[in-house]
Amino acid sequence: MNLMFLNTLEKATDEGRVRTAQVSIGEQQGSFRVLWTETKEDGHRTQESWYEGLQWEELHAAFRERLFMKISEGFKPVVELNGNDLSGMDGRSMFIQMLHYYSEANSDESLYEALRVWRLKQAGREGKAPFIVATNRMLRMISAFVPQTAEELQQLPGFGRGKTAAYGADILALTAPCQRSTAFPLSWVEDQINRDDFQAWMLQEKERKRKAENEKQEMKRTLLEAIHRGERLDALQEQIKVQRRELLQWIEELDRDGYDLEAYIEQMLEPMPEGEREQAWQAFEQQGDRYLKPILQAVYRDNAFSAKEADRVYEWLRLLRLKYRRVNGVKAGAAS
Repeated sequence: MNLMFLNTLEKATDEGRVRTAQVSIGEQQGSFRVLWTETKEDGHRTQESWYEGLQWEELHAAFRERLFMKISEGFKPVVELNGNDLSGMDGRSMFIQMLHYYSEANSDESLYEALRVWRLKQAGREGKAPFIVATNRMLRMISAFVPQTAEELQQLPGFGRGKTAAYGADILALTAPCQRSTAFPLSWVEDQINRDDFQAWMLQEKERKRKAENEKQEMKRTLLEAIHRGERLDALQEQIKVQRRELLQWIEELDRDGYDLEAYIEQMLEPMPEGEREQAWQAFEQQGDRYLKPILQAVYRDNAFSAKEADRVYEWLRLLRLKYRRVNGVKAGAAS
C-alpha cells in the first residue's frame, strides 16, 4: 500500500488524558483506501474503513464527511491544514467566509427578523424572489455588524453601489436604532474567531454544499423525466414537493442549462388565449424581458387580480419569456 496522506488527531478526555487517532489515504494498484485508526479509552486500537474504491472524487467526499464528524466529536488535527489548501480560496474569499461564520453566531435576531420582513415586502413590490433582493447571509451580516452608513454597508459582501443605492436607505433606517459593540472596518473579525471551530465550520459548509449539489442534480433528473412524460405543472408540483414559484425557477434553470424544453413550454402555453400571448410578446419586444410586471400591466392594464390569479398570470408569462428568449437568442439574466 502506497501511503499518500497521513495526519494525527488528538482528543482531550474528561479525565485530562489525550486520545489519539490517525487518518490515512493509501493507494494500491489503482484502488484507493481511507482508514481511520483510533485508540479507545481502554487502550485498544480500532480501525474503520471510510472508503475503498477507484473514484478519487468519491474518496474525497467520504474523507471530508467523516473527518468533519470526528472533528465535531472533539478530535483536533496535530498538523493544521492551511486554510487556503482546505478551501481552495484566496485571502479575500477566506475573509468573506470568516464574516459569514462570525455573523451566524453573533447576529441580532430581532434585527434579522425585521430585515426579513422588509425583504419580503420589497420582493413583493418588485415582483422578485426574496433571495434576489438579499440572501439570508446578507441579512445575517447586517444584523451582526449593524452598519450605520452607506459606506459601512458597502463593506459587507454583496452590497455594491447598485444594491446600496436601491436598498441602503431602507436598511439603514432599520439599523439606525440598534446599538452595536463592534466597529468598521471589519479587519478585527479574524482575531476574534476560534480557528479550530472555524475550520470545522468550513468542513461542514463544504459538505453541505456537496449534499445540496447532489440533491440539485437529483431534482433536475426527476423534473426532466416528468417533463419528458408531458406532466403538467400541478402534477410536477405534487411530485417534487416544491412551491409553484420554485418549480418555475427550476424550469428556467433547466432552460439555462441548455435542455430542449421548447415542446413542453409550448404545451404549457396552449391554454392561454392567442390574443393575450401576442400582446405579451409585443410588450417583451417593446419593454425588454427583464421584468414581468410591466408586461402584465401592458396586457391586462387596469384589471384587478386576486393573489392566486396574479400568480397564474406570472406563471405563463415566465414560460412565454423562456420562449421569447430562445427565439431571440437572449441570454437569461436574473429572472423576476
